[in-house]
Amino acid sequence: MKKTILGKTNLHVTRVGFGVLPLQRVSMDEATRILNKAYENGVNFYDTARAYSDSEAKIGNALSSVRKDIIIATKTHSKDSKTFWEHLETSLEMLKTDYIDIYQFHNPDSVPMEDDELYNAMLEAKNKGYIRHIGITNHSFENGKKAVESGLYETLQYPLNHISSKKDLELALLCKENDVGFIAMKALSGGLITDAEISFCYLWQYPHVVPIWGIQREEELDQFIELEKNPPVLNKDRQKQIDIDKKELSGSFCRACGYCLPCPVDIPIPTAARMKFLLRRAPYQNFITDEWQKKMDRINNCIECNHCVNNCPYHLNTPELLKEMLEDYTAFINELE
Repeated sequence: MKKTILGKTNLHVTRVGFGVLPLQRVSMDEATRILNKAYENGVNFYDTARAYSDSEAKIGNALSSVRKDIIIATKTHSKDSKTFWEHLETSLEMLKTDYIDIYQFHNPDSVPMEDDELYNAMLEAKNKGYIRHIGITNHSFENGKKAVESGLYETLQYPLNHISSKKDLELALLCKENDVGFIAMKALSGGLITDAEISFCYLWQYPHVVPIWGIQREEELDQFIELEKNPPVLNKDRQKQIDIDKKELSGSFCRACGYCLPCPVDIPIPTAARMKFLLRRAPYQNFITDEWQKKMDRINNCIECNHCVNNCPYHLNTPELLKEMLEDYTAFINELE
């Protein structure tokens, strides 16, 4: 597989990265089979996090025997140094390794800087050889820019796809200017983008950008392997579809990052807040079952505690958005009857 140098890390990573988060939804045996197939087909970059339940353990189980041939990025959502070291120790144990290639702060509210307790812990871990490179993930443009311009971070993981704003693309290009590796998350915008081929060819334009594709099923892996072998060209027809996607999905829409959870009344916010789009951009039958109708009805139980509002990195008015989605959902169901 084609590789690119991930900024100042000097790591040669495949331009197809494997986002391991979805593998927490499958069995250990199935995850092992899919991860082995990815490795056998040349994928060498795997991204996970301490917060992704058993995803680290699945990487360790499947790929520890080829550890020297792969590059692992994981994350800590710790808010103090004690928890930082606990997370790091657990990650090393789960991954069955004695070092992590890229250790990332996981979407912090503010960017850890020099002399901060957390950044000092990260530096100490690097000096001791437990990690090789320091990274950060974020959904905030301001935090991402601050991290890049600080000179303290070797990689930034940030959402980027063909419906992203001009500012988001500017941030990706700023990383190139500052020799900071850019890892693109949400390449399919949490499932709202249904044509992976278009998303792939859009990101393929930028050789320094490394998308991590969230993969849960073997057929998804097969698709990205094939796209890497024969990269599609961004022609007029695909650009037309990009323009349509931008028109439909630009503005205040949920990216399904999940930071609004848990909801005290158990509303499945990351899906419910995008329901209008999912009904029209995916097989709607999956979302009109009795089970989903009951889940959507939970929106009526919203107590407006504002947990979702206070934790949304995109500053959405989530309760209002959910009400809008429920109204549309009800109308959609009624039209089918």
